[in-house]
Amino acid sequence: MHQERLLKEIRKKTGGKSLNDEIANILNISYDAAHRRASQKAKFSFEEALELAKYYQVSLDQFMTSDHQILVQKTPAVTETEDLQSFFKNNLKVFENLPGSEMTVYYSAKDIPFFYTLSDTLLSRFKVYVWMNLLNAKQVFIPFLKFSLPYFETNTKELRKKYEEQNVVELWNENTISSILQQVLFYSDTGLLQRNEAEIILKELRTLIEYIEKKTESNPKFHLYENELMHLSNDIFFHHPQQSLFAVPVNMFGYILINDEKTCEETRNYFEHQIKNSKSLNTSGNRDRKIFFNKMYRQIENLNQKL
Repeated sequence: MHQERLLKEIRKKTGGKSLNDEIANILNISYDAAHRRASQKAKFSFEEALELAKYYQVSLDQFMTSDHQILVQKTPAVTETEDLQSFFKNNLKVFENLPGSEMTVYYSAKDIPFFYTLSDTLLSRFKVYVWMNLLNAKQVFIPFLKFSLPYFETNTKELRKKYEEQNVVELWNENTISSILQQVLFYSDTGLLQRNEAEIILKELRTLIEYIEKKTESNPKFHLYENELMHLSNDIFFHHPQQSLFAVPVNMFGYILINDEKTCEETRNYFEHQIKNSKSLNTSGNRDRKIFFNKMYRQIENLNQKL
């Protein structure tokens, strides 16, 4: 029964290609051996089933006996700046492994989505500096001026490009920029961030918010909602009719990845429920959109004055 279900899932993803050829190539076995497995005259070994499930991104959750247990994948831990290279590569693989067309990315933006701060700006460097200070005790109290960032510009540019190409639905509220503002204030108060550096970061932050405001007005693939009722969580949900993925943050650079079909469907329903209780900043008109973004600009200006 399990083999039949696995073969059914694989057939969905072969795109009309010969199932026997696919199995033979992936498992490095003969055509006849592949045919026996495809016709269920022979059983897959445990290792073969895992290899096929991994190759076709088939969730093994459906083969478990309990509806209350699922299998998940955890992204590698990031504890040093050198680990960021693999983090960005792994995020690129997420986009590459999911179907490109008809995909929608949902982002519950407790903080500004990290995809927007993947650039060669001081703001981007400061965000990494804060993240690494929180993850790696050895880097606490290093002045921002002395913080060196490894070269990974190619990966970060490609990752941001991939994100911006998708149909994106983001849920924000006026507190979405609170964490970055609090971080600027904290490191300024401790003397680790110089005033001129803080001013540049805040200027770049305003430029980023202006870009998002303009994007809300002009990009039909981008949908921004103001959510005042529910707790935002930085969850990311990649939805596609054939294959979805739910990314749940466990820290600044760590995610639990879930592709269980039932869980993904529940996640989609939850996001849709949040959207129903949110205000669309794309369609609500210039007045409501200006009111929302002006709250952001005032927060930035108030901190600038305070510094």
